[in-house]
Amino acid sequence: MARAQFQKGQRVWVECVGAWAQIEKVQPVWAKGFEEPVRVTYDVGLGREFLAHELLLPVEDQAGHGGEHWRLLRARNKWQTAEDCPHHPFPGTYPVVVTDPTDWGGWRVPGAEYDRDPERIERQARLIAAAPGLETLARTLLEAVSESPEDAPPVMQGLARQARDLLRGVDEVLAPPETAARAA
Repeated sequence: MARAQFQKGQRVWVECVGAWAQIEKVQPVWAKGFEEPVRVTYDVGLGREFLAHELLLPVEDQAGHGGEHWRLLRARNKWQTAEDCPHHPFPGTYPVVVTDPTDWGGWRVPGAEYDRDPERIERQARLIAAAPGLETLARTLLEAVSESPEDAPPVMQGLARQARDLLRGVDEVLAPPETAARAA
């Protein structure tokens, strides 16, 4: 027997399409002689019905957030000397964002990509290194406005909505409905 794992209006990730959708209809398939539906499909407005195993729920990321300090370091370019690339902002090096306290892990860029547009890559590195601080700022803004939303100016309410939407993309990960139910 099948049971509905999603509800009408629920936001889901449609894995085979690679898009977010909303459950428009829960469609049980009944068979004579059975007290429960034999199969449940879901209409999400994408032109066909989907089974539960094709849909994923957003769940809160268990890895947590906050307290991270990412650093921007410079690594020596093994393939080009400073004389070979005088057009780079820091000739002979490239940016590395280290996300681990012991200088392991993080973000690096291939040398060919850096050479193509070094100013853009330098900006990306600074932005990535600033991400934990920007996350903290967004959470603080959201918390401040949510404490007394009626007292917040409309501009701050709009910024808090933007912060909430951005943080949802950071905090939500995808999981099948059984896993999401256990996590809750």
